[in-house]
Amino acid sequence: MSQQFQPPAPDSYTAAPAPAPARVGNLGLGILAAVVVALAAAGAYGGIMNAIDRQVGYAAVGVGLLVGLAAGKVGGRNPVLPVVSAILSIGAVYLGQLFFVALALADYAHIGVADVLSDPGIGALNDIWKESAEAMDYLFLGIGGFVAFGAAKKVSD
Repeated sequence: MSQQFQPPAPDSYTAAPAPAPARVGNLGLGILAAVVVALAAAGAYGGIMNAIDRQVGYAAVGVGLLVGLAAGKVGGRNPVLPVVSAILSIGAVYLGQLFFVALALADYAHIGVADVLSDPGIGALNDIWKESAEAMDYLFLGIGGFVAFGAAKKVSD
């Protein structure tokens, strides 16, 4: 005796699971996280440059990566976040370079970094940076921004 295939009754099918909800995120928190990480990364970037007495491209990549990851993870999928993280990363690399100048001046003059930051001020540090900036300094600014944009976009997908 051969058995014939009989499909199950229509009411016996189980429903497919609901799709995972889209991660909305929060633009304000994403920007705040990126700002905090940018400031911390700027300090670390300047400290690394001072410790090895030169710039390293991987450090600029690290700054951009950290800022972009923070913005994308906390902020979620928002088209503004990659742009904001790129701008903040460029600022962080620049501040890191200024911090490096401040640390070098403090070492040279045998004074504290706070004295360097308060006495000549940020304007004087900026003038020193502009006079000593080379093409690589600008390249590292661009690298940091490029990596931050890509990281924020990738993490939010």
